[in-house]
Amino acid sequence: QVQLIESGGGLVQAGGSLRLSCAASGRSFSNYAVGWFRQTPGNERQFVADITWSGITYYADSVKGRFTISRDNAKNTVYLQMSTLKAEDTAVYYCAARSGARRKSLPQDYDYWGQGTQVTVSS
Repeated sequence: QVQLIESGGGLVQAGGSLRLSCAASGRSFSNYAVGWFRQTPGNERQFVADITWSGITYYADSVKGRFTISRDNAKNTVYLQMSTLKAEDTAVYYCAARSGARRKSLPQDYDYWGQGTQVTVSS
């Protein structure tokens, strides 16, 4: 089992930055890939970024060049650095963990989820 807790959300002006953290507990976290998703009311959960256990990263086109995902396995933590934020980035952000090394981006590919953290970007 893996337990995930997100933090770092909040209110920021357009053009600003935030760093989200996903702290994990449980066995063998370093063997898991971790993804970030976001969701707005009435919409499906949307893929944002993913990092494999070896550090290979993938991004949604909408955030490429603005967001950076990274991990610190010694701290059992994955980060999402968000820059040049836009109003359309407003959402609840979730981190999720999955086993396997192949590229994945669908919510059903992930086994464990955090509770989410709200990010609000004011224009």
